[in-house]
Amino acid sequence: MIGVLVSGNGTNLQALIDDGLPISAVAANRKDAYALVRAREAGIPRATFSLDCHDSREERDLMMATWLEEHGAELVVLAGYMHLLTEPFLRRFPERIVNVHPSLLPAFPGAHAIRDAMTAGADPTGVTVHYVDGDLDTGPVLAQQPVPLEPRATLEARIHAVEHELLPRVVRELCPAR
Repeated sequence: MIGVLVSGNGTNLQALIDDGLPISAVAANRKDAYALVRAREAGIPRATFSLDCHDSREERDLMMATWLEEHGAELVVLAGYMHLLTEPFLRRFPERIVNVHPSLLPAFPGAHAIRDAMTAGADPTGVTVHYVDGDLDTGPVLAQQPVPLEPRATLEARIHAVEHELLPRVVRELCPAR
């Protein structure tokens, strides 16, 4: 079973749902994340774990990990989740946390990868699915797919289209092993 972490619109979550993957729970760090609506419409249990409701990020992550485990999550997928996970969470799901990132890592880690790739003129750029470790976008790479930089006007949409294909494919490959 898969637990999914989200922060925003949830298009990567929707791609996982549309692929029919066994999602047992969706957790968000923002109560206004539209991804929670997507989870509700799909009948998936969902919860919000806002930082302002906890004494520390570590406490929040521990509560979130416990909730995911209670809902049967064995693999955790970060689908547009915009917080670094702390050690208490990472210890609960060792080598079982996957992230999708809009660049060919190790190039352009962080929250502004598409903008950074355009500024640098990186051609191609692309999408990476990787395991999550304790640092920012540094975990072992599971799959990458290049995306041409040009035409720049459509780069973001083309990157997202590749994310929506690559992430479900990699997650599906990981599921039988769980």
